[in-house]
Amino acid sequence: MIRVTENLRKIRDLLSQAAVDAGRDPDTVALVAVSKKQPLERLRAAIAAGHKDFGENQVLEGVEKIELLADEALTWHFIGHVQTNKTRAVAEHFQWVHSVDRFKTARRLSEQRPEALGELNVCLQVNVDAEASKSGVAPDALIELASQVVELPRLRLRGLMCLPMIRSGFEAQREPFARLRELATELRDQGIETDTLSMGMSDDFRAAIFEGATIVRIGTAVFGPRTTA
Repeated sequence: MIRVTENLRKIRDLLSQAAVDAGRDPDTVALVAVSKKQPLERLRAAIAAGHKDFGENQVLEGVEKIELLADEALTWHFIGHVQTNKTRAVAEHFQWVHSVDRFKTARRLSEQRPEALGELNVCLQVNVDAEASKSGVAPDALIELASQVVELPRLRLRGLMCLPMIRSGFEAQREPFARLRELATELRDQGIETDTLSMGMSDDFRAAIFEGATIVRIGTAVFGPRTTA
């Protein structure tokens, strides 16, 4: 039996301790529970334990869960690659998108966001390791993209996100997160204010918190192994 409530408590304690060790207020670090490929009863267990923020990376699966849990006051984060033909569904159902890496995508999200839903919070995904297999804007193209996105209506540029390559050792893990933090500083120097660094997962959240993560994304440590359904 998967003990979601107990898992959540353990993860929250670990996040709080990491923040304290980094000299930060634990309340400045939020947890997005990554619920992709997880059965609905596990999400309901997390909700019963007081959790409100969930992350999905498949549009159809995410929309289905959002509709089935519409009676709950939840915040839904889209964390996967945004395909052009899925922007409308994302814009109409999610409150956050962590993975914008092209102006075309941002423009479509802006155009398709229902005004009644308010601004869609977006983060720009940065390919900090220049991996060909991963999405993300190149660091040297970030300022141009951010300058375009910040002007779009019905979007609110909140910050940056990254999915770095796997590294062993705490100090090595800190390197890409430090780079993302530096990029946020570069944006601020250009007059583009952000408040979010979405970085860190189950194996490296501690390093991310030491480098300023405000959102960490953790899935199986909360919900247990994913299903294939």
